[in-house]
Amino acid sequence: MGFQARLAAYLELAVVRNTIIAVIIVNAVVLGLETSQTVMARAGGVILLIDKICLAIFVAEIVAKLIAYGARFFRNGWNLFDFVIVGIALVPAGQGLSVLRALRILRVLRVVSVAPSLRRVVEGFITALPGMGSVFLLMALIFYIGAVMATKLFASAFPDWFGDLGRSAYSLFQIMTLESWSMGIVRPVMEVYPYAWAFFVPFIMVTTFAVVNLLVGLIVNSMQDAHEKDDTEKTDAYRDEVLARLEAIELRLTESEESRSRQ
Repeated sequence: MGFQARLAAYLELAVVRNTIIAVIIVNAVVLGLETSQTVMARAGGVILLIDKICLAIFVAEIVAKLIAYGARFFRNGWNLFDFVIVGIALVPAGQGLSVLRALRILRVLRVVSVAPSLRRVVEGFITALPGMGSVFLLMALIFYIGAVMATKLFASAFPDWFGDLGRSAYSLFQIMTLESWSMGIVRPVMEVYPYAWAFFVPFIMVTTFAVVNLLVGLIVNSMQDAHEKDDTEKTDAYRDEVLARLEAIELRLTESEESRSRQ
């Protein structure tokens, strides 16, 4: 086994993966402590040193993966994700790039690429995106129709909420989220337009309880498919390993029989 293969096998060990997760958690805590002026005044030097050590570990991991996998490193989407996240942290946060200091917290997202269970969640969400696009298009049509109707019906009495298409769409979005929708918007409107409930109730039923639940259903189904795919891959890998061991045993038995027959 060559050096690259041994290094790749080492990087795949559970202890290495768990160590990286621990470093990510420590780094997340440190980045949170950097937001406290009191803590930084007392132990700012130690906190910055720990942050640099964590970053050095991340860089060493990326370099090790580049050596171990070579060009294959860039064929894996999670490796590219890690590469970009760590690369952002290495960009000097000078004048005009000070916002990159805030982006250092993105390093915490590396726990998603390291933890297999979180990766399955993200992969399931990404798989659901095509189906979600159709649902979002349907929701956009419903919002557009509702915003036009609300502007026509309620703009004269409530210009702050329904004065134009944009305000109507925002108010309807607030209603969809059920955030202060009754006492905050609908009941005041009903004091002027008693039959306004005939517009708002169907809108809530369609958007909140139908379309949103449809989105949740798509994501859940995609995650289930991702889990099933992962289980199938593990089963296939285990089957291939067992078959390889059986073939090796059969080969050894054959060689043993041949040696006996020669004697």
